[in-house]
Amino acid sequence: MNRRVETLLRGEAVTEGAGVHLHRVFGFHEAPMFDPFLLLDDFRSDNPEDYKKGFPWHPHRGIETITYVLKGDVEHGDSLGNSGTISDGDVQWMTAGSGIIHQEMPQGDPSGAIHGFQLWTNLPASYKMMRPRYQEYTAARIPETQTAEGCHVKVIAGTVAGTSGPVTDVVTAPVYIDCTVPGGACFRHTSPPDHTALVYGIEGAGRIEDTEVPTRHLAHLTSGTDIVVSAPEGPFRFLLFTGKPIGEPVAWKGPIVMNTKAELDLAFLEYQSGTFVKI
Repeated sequence: MNRRVETLLRGEAVTEGAGVHLHRVFGFHEAPMFDPFLLLDDFRSDNPEDYKKGFPWHPHRGIETITYVLKGDVEHGDSLGNSGTISDGDVQWMTAGSGIIHQEMPQGDPSGAIHGFQLWTNLPASYKMMRPRYQEYTAARIPETQTAEGCHVKVIAGTVAGTSGPVTDVVTAPVYIDCTVPGGACFRHTSPPDHTALVYGIEGAGRIEDTEVPTRHLAHLTSGTDIVVSAPEGPFRFLLFTGKPIGEPVAWKGPIVMNTKAELDLAFLEYQSGTFVKI
């Protein structure tokens, strides 16, 4: 059964970090519907004043944060000792687990442009306090494939069209791809019917069943097995996320997501007392 569009979102402009202007596609209010996904930010600008102040040192616990850069540089560092720069086409998949402190500082490209995305996914209670870990993959290490209908697919996580992404061992069994459908063609993918599926337009406009999905809009799909995205009027580039719902209570405050308020209170108390980082 083909999935249809259940909800179509435009998102809103927000300012986060030390003053970064970005487009919040979804967040706190939509999280119960989009389980296991918590938040998606689209940051794109040609003006360094919109992003140069960045996201200075801050904590995370109980979630995974995934940063995917299309254009420009993002410098980063964390309490595990990881540091460096991710650039065009690179991915940083950080599992905060029991607690990590990190910073992300967008630098842009030589012309001052930046474009990328940050996705947050939840962790179930039994993994909230797991050992933190960090996975980083340059564009050259992320496989790309072409479907029979000519769709170009970059596979970050999961398996699509027989190609598997480098990100592995994630409890919510996610699929994360960057796909471009040529005009007049269709992209097809089969997923478990109970997995949440989201499609976010990057460039152009596509169609899912009888609903148009424009650029910078997010389609939350109904349950079903088949995801079919067409591009009747020209090329359509989009991100596809699918994942296994967790189905647990969500207690969320700022950069920390737990199951209960008591767990949240403890996390912030530990952060203030200097005992937040366990590893």
